[in-house]
Amino acid sequence: MSDRFYYGNVLILCLLLFSKKNNFKDKLLIMINFKRSVNCGGCNDCNMKSPLFSLLNEEELALVNKDRFEVSYRPGEMIFKQGTASTHILMLTSGLVKLYLEGYNGKNLILKVVKPHQMFGGRGLFYDNRNYYTAASLDNTTVCFVNVENFKKCVRTNPDFAEKFIEHLNRTSVYILSRFVDLTQKQMPGRVADALLYLANDIYESNPFKVTLSRQDFAEMTSLSKESFIRILKEFKDEGLIVMNGDFIEIAKMDALKKISQVG
Repeated sequence: MSDRFYYGNVLILCLLLFSKKNNFKDKLLIMINFKRSVNCGGCNDCNMKSPLFSLLNEEELALVNKDRFEVSYRPGEMIFKQGTASTHILMLTSGLVKLYLEGYNGKNLILKVVKPHQMFGGRGLFYDNRNYYTAASLDNTTVCFVNVENFKKCVRTNPDFAEKFIEHLNRTSVYILSRFVDLTQKQMPGRVADALLYLANDIYESNPFKVTLSRQDFAEMTSLSKESFIRILKEFKDEGLIVMNGDFIEIAKMDALKKISQVG
């Protein structure tokens, strides 16, 4: 295929896309299958699940919903990268997402795991509109993208909504600060105990729970090498603190593991 033929077809396609005399653009969007899943029917649906969006009136919800779209991700796919422009506020509608700092020499630190109907992104929203961490999917995930300018308009015009958003940012900051204290002052067994308790109680809300994190993810969550994490996990298993069966982990001695977490 010659370059002239290729670029000629590209030009024709562009003209068709921006033409007002036909619905070719709509047909193309259908061909590439832009659609919303059953998890994300509209912002009114989120209104019933998110304390933040419950504070918006119908007009504000319509504004947020106006340029909203949903994207599906497979396990391990990056959603946004540290240092890139922050163009959207994100709401997780299904699956799990890890938020992590990209450090020196290729070392990462997982800050937290996001569950469905939790919001993430927006760290630099009113500063420099940049992302200060990377987000990646841990399993099959769907994410709702809300235009950041529409979101800002709601923050500026709705004081209750603004206060709840600030509360969300503050709560996340307090959690991350406590994580840094734990990671820098606790011994390795205490950090591994923290990670297991966090997943069982806060993320999966189940014991036993099926793990979607890799051993490398666990290492990055506890600021340990992969080898050190695996060694301590085996010690916990040998001591009867946990039971491992394939992808499942059960905390067999909850009080004992909490004690290890507390004493570090």
